[in-house]
Amino acid sequence: MNNRWLKRLDFPLIIAALGIIIMSLVIIGSATHINDESSQRFWYVQRQGIFAVVNIAVVFFLINFDYKMLQRYGNALYIFNLVLLLAVMLFGHSALGAQRWIQLGPITLQPSEFSKLLIIVSLAAMLEDKIGKLETIYDLFPVAAYVGVPFLLVMKQPDLGTSLVFFAIFLGMIFAAGVNIKLLFSLFGVGVASMPLLWHVLKDYQKTRIMVFLDPNIDPLGSGYHIIQSKIAIGSGMLFGKGLFEGTQSQLNFLPENHTDFIFAVVGEELGFVGCAFLLLLYLVLLWQGVKTAIEASDNFGKLLAVGISSMLAFHVLVNVGMTLGIMPVTGIPLPLMSYGVSSLTTNIMAVGLLLNIQMRKQRSMFE
Repeated sequence: MNNRWLKRLDFPLIIAALGIIIMSLVIIGSATHINDESSQRFWYVQRQGIFAVVNIAVVFFLINFDYKMLQRYGNALYIFNLVLLLAVMLFGHSALGAQRWIQLGPITLQPSEFSKLLIIVSLAAMLEDKIGKLETIYDLFPVAAYVGVPFLLVMKQPDLGTSLVFFAIFLGMIFAAGVNIKLLFSLFGVGVASMPLLWHVLKDYQKTRIMVFLDPNIDPLGSGYHIIQSKIAIGSGMLFGKGLFEGTQSQLNFLPENHTDFIFAVVGEELGFVGCAFLLLLYLVLLWQGVKTAIEASDNFGKLLAVGISSMLAFHVLVNVGMTLGIMPVTGIPLPLMSYGVSSLTTNIMAVGLLLNIQMRKQRSMFE
């Protein structure tokens, strides 16, 4: 690794991402240690740490390749994405009423997580030729259909949370491509007006989540339990928290999914407002660098990629944190680089690696 190579790296982005991953390992260790036998006490941390190291090593290998080569494989990646999602329907196994996972030996993968990054790359390749040309509904329809097919396949699993991430990516990227703003607001108005109709499309458990979001106390021991316990955990942490391994809601198993979807609640209980603020600051740096990468990208493909990744990460943080605070419905969206899970961790590290790649190519002319 020579000095020229080092100068191209976006160190604020790297530091923010590594800070979140390190914080994740600490909190996962605290959230899970009480549930296991002593010999397996830190199994979750070890597994997450191993995959983090492997993925980071892969990223530093991949950033040596020009991201622009991905553009020529946009259609192939799109087809691969559809095959991956169809494979879940045919060969996936079910858990908690959803069929979202594929078992590969000892590893359980969630293809819909990888699908997010695949759709960003393939959609960026498609949109590059449409920049400034999305003026009418007829211009926008092919793009919407392009995203709509994997969107519906994920909804079929069912996975409403990931489907909404697709929608956020779509909005962010067509905005960057210069969509007619009046058209966008018109479609938004149609979407709001059609919500009563969409209600009948939702699964029963999805309807329940929305009702519980409006009033968790209608089912305090069922669907509202997660939100109630999460708010108790965060509130009880106050300014500095109860300390690592000392959070009663998490350690006594009152808080469900404390190492995955509700890991932010563990941060709030054990590290308090200060710990939450620090974590959100790291995310702010991560997202700011993503936007900065989009602005400074040397080509439209790179700009669209950076916007898609930033939209994905921003939506994840907004919904997950809002969910744990009780201001967003429970959707099962993980907190990027924090929540336990191989598929989510891999996708987000690769996304950060892609941002690094784009930023490096922007600076290439300065050093070559």
